[in-house]
Amino acid sequence: MRAGNRHGGWIHRLLQATLLCCLLFAGSAVANTVTANWREVRPGDTPAGVLREADQRPLPSFDPTRLQILPNAPAGTWVVVRTMPPWTAGDRVLSVRHPGYGRVSLFDGDRLVASTALDDFGPPLHGHGRLIFNVPDTIPPSRALLLKFDAGDAPPGAVTIAIDTWPDYLRDDGSWMVFATGCFAVMLTMALMALCFALILRDMTFGWYTAYLLCYALIQGLRSGFAFHPLEMESLAGMADVLGATATALSVSFAALFALRFARIDEFVPLLRTPVLAFALVMPLLVVLRATGIDFLVDMAQLLLQPLVLLGALLMLVAGGIAAFRGSRHAWFFLVSWTPLLILTALCGAQQQGMLAGAPWLPDAAIAVGAFEAIVLSIGLSDRALTIRHDRDRARELADVDPLTGLLNRRAWTEAATRVFEAGTARPVALLFFDLDHFKALNDRHGHAAGDRALVAVATALRHELRPSDLLARFGGEEFVALLQGVDKENAMQVATRLCRRVHRLDMNAADATLTVSIGLAMRSPADTVQSLVERADAAMYSAKLAGRNRAVCAGNAGPVLVRRAEAK
Repeated sequence: MRAGNRHGGWIHRLLQATLLCCLLFAGSAVANTVTANWREVRPGDTPAGVLREADQRPLPSFDPTRLQILPNAPAGTWVVVRTMPPWTAGDRVLSVRHPGYGRVSLFDGDRLVASTALDDFGPPLHGHGRLIFNVPDTIPPSRALLLKFDAGDAPPGAVTIAIDTWPDYLRDDGSWMVFATGCFAVMLTMALMALCFALILRDMTFGWYTAYLLCYALIQGLRSGFAFHPLEMESLAGMADVLGATATALSVSFAALFALRFARIDEFVPLLRTPVLAFALVMPLLVVLRATGIDFLVDMAQLLLQPLVLLGALLMLVAGGIAAFRGSRHAWFFLVSWTPLLILTALCGAQQQGMLAGAPWLPDAAIAVGAFEAIVLSIGLSDRALTIRHDRDRARELADVDPLTGLLNRRAWTEAATRVFEAGTARPVALLFFDLDHFKALNDRHGHAAGDRALVAVATALRHELRPSDLLARFGGEEFVALLQGVDKENAMQVATRLCRRVHRLDMNAADATLTVSIGLAMRSPADTVQSLVERADAAMYSAKLAGRNRAVCAGNAGPVLVRRAEAK
């Protein structure tokens, strides 16, 4: 029985908690205290007459917290806004989000309170990302307010309307400012970084990305009004519609050119190269059609813009996906960044058609996705830059290194030795010129594979005996050179003698295959160049050959220094 009471108590408390949550949710759901009605502007309308009409008979209503697409009526649209009780005294702020680029006016009866637009730089209050009107406390909260949305070339956006106290508005405005400023700062920073990479690496992939990102930032800056307030770009006033359409068309063009190179579509998806490139060429054509000023061509460009934008974005997504699955590493970066943007573009397009009215945050999400895309693609571009640098370093290494022995080749050694000579150091410099003895006979008797093994073994022995700072290279065939800095003639001869012994001790795994080396030594004089020093060391090496091989000779010495093979230690 007690167990049953315990279970019943838990169930009772659970029901109480559920009911409380439902009440809280219901309270939040009905928290909206603003209602709105609308109708088109008719000839002879007066603000006071429209308000009387709204009091006498119901006008079409809408929820101002949900996105509402107002008709682009020839004379404009009236919107009646009422604040429901309980009312709060004091100054209030009426704000309109996503109003488009047309002018909006606020009336109190027949009195014009204020008139403003996103690109208005006159005395009225300027909001950030929205239009705002100060409603003074002289206007009772119970009185209906009237908004007039003027007709324009482009229809108004999907608007939301709110009336807040000034503290609530300022808190919300501050949060939006931090959000928008951070997103635009990310986009512009990433564009600047890409531009630097484009100039340093001379790779137009980064250039196309910079152009695309700047276009996208301009689009969002115009749509949100951020370009006008707080950036105060007064020079763009009256040009928002044309600039927005132009930036939209060019952004698709730049994105297509970027995707072709970045995702390597032409290599991994050659069949889609031409369609993607076609979009890159067609979109600027729409800009040209709008610029003609011919009504038919302008209307056609406006009609084709949005469908072509979505079609082009989808085509690039498909091409990037195929390229990624076929092995394009950077196509994955493109997919991760481009997919959310494409989805959001489609959702915003649906919203402009009257759908998704309960998601007024979608336009702001477009700004956030732009910043996300900029970060992801910038990481991908950084990876591309590192890949390019690695490939160039690898190519330079292959160009400088002898593929068989791993030593510097003749060209790279000559360049390095020339830099040493140009440094003009006062320290002595010695050059050793090596030539393997009877190397042709070794190749003829044991084959070229044995000759290659002998060269590798000698290169390894020389590298181990010399200092890391000594410039060692395979000069050609069976010849090697070493440039020793800070070594006088006596020490250089000791080094040469030691190297002769070291080579002589090498085991070639054949009874009649014994390696020896003849070494010519030359000390640098003030008049020497790299070429003259090599020639003197080469002549000394031939003296060692004539003297019996397996020995070192210093250029200018009276006689050779002999190395006994049997007694080498």
